Amino acid sequence: MTAMRVASALNISRRGAPEADLYNEAGARLAARMQKSDRRKDLDCAKGLGILLVVLGHLVSHSSSLPAGNLWYMYLRAMLYEFHMPFFMYLSGYVTFLSGAAGTAPAAWAGLVRRRATRLLLPFLIFGLLIIAGKWAAAQFIHVDNMPASVGEALFGLVWRTDESAALSVWYVAVLFILCIVTPPLLWLTRARVWPLALLALLLYFTPVPHVMYLDRVAAYYVFFLAGGLAVRAEARWLAFIDRWLVATLAVFLIVVWLFVRPLTDGLGAPLKMLVAGLLSMAALHGLVRRPAWLNSRLLMQCGVFSFVIYLLNTPCIGLVKGALLKFIPWDGPTFLVYAVLLMLGGTLGPILIKKYLFRHVPFIDRVTT
Repeated sequence: MTAMRVASALNISRRGAPEADLYNEAGARLAARMQKSDRRKDLDCAKGLGILLVVLGHLVSHSSSLPAGNLWYMYLRAMLYEFHMPFFMYLSGYVTFLSGAAGTAPAAWAGLVRRRATRLLLPFLIFGLLIIAGKWAAAQFIHVDNMPASVGEALFGLVWRTDESAALSVWYVAVLFILCIVTPPLLWLTRARVWPLALLALLLYFTPVPHVMYLDRVAAYYVFFLAGGLAVRAEARWLAFIDRWLVATLAVFLIVVWLFVRPLTDGLGAPLKMLVAGLLSMAALHGLVRRPAWLNSRLLMQCGVFSFVIYLLNTPCIGLVKGALLKFIPWDGPTFLVYAVLLMLGGTLGPILIKKYLFRHVPFIDRVTT
């Protein structure tokens, strides 16, 4: 995308209003960035690391029993769930603000909603329905986790009683759609200042919200999305900080996450622990992937480029591999190590192969999963 197209897409106005000036400045910065490069390697690698952590956390679903003799994985998964989705939301917020989409002017809001619906809401509905249909079909031959009792219950769970969704694995896409379309109007109300929204999101984080239509997850993750926006607004200082203090932030992050899965921290409560661990992960993991060995990793780069389709398809691919393997060998004891490797391959390589060799023959699906 050229700088001219970017500026045009932002629909920047020059009528003298203070908020319009802020949008103009954001558009100019965005145009300059896009002239230099279409992608940021550190963000692609960060997404790659993030999606690998997501897949690792999905090897054993919450609705199935843990493989016997593998308590280590229970602790590892518990640690991952303290921070991996907050880190992903931070990256989503970072990219949204960096691209200028968060500062979309009022005249372009309708177009933004249409684009985000095509990019996020449509894939959520398509793959949510495909996952449900796939579970019904696969259940005739292999073991399937989190099977809905009926078609009506499955559809009701997908869009309303979302804690019980048979396709809960794609919740992030629906939540990201909501966050992307509510942020520009809220920023317009605050005259493009992010910190008032961050304070509001922090208050919302600790407020009980009904568990319907993913609203509880919107409330839980908006603060991390806006943390990405704050990082972009202070980008030079933020990147200098995470580069300089990587060893310290990484050490603190690992120690805190390990302590948070120990019984002695149970009194802190899950929301506070996820907030602290999630915020620490932003400096530690983003700083980590900016080091040359990680920044030049082909594995992280490829997983980052294909992170969206991996997110959409990792759980069904893992489920298929697991169901096939359970036909022949149990996954208890040391055998689970073999399972873990094969399930990781299935959850990452499987979606990439489907994207490259199947979706390319269906242009619409190929486009919405890019």
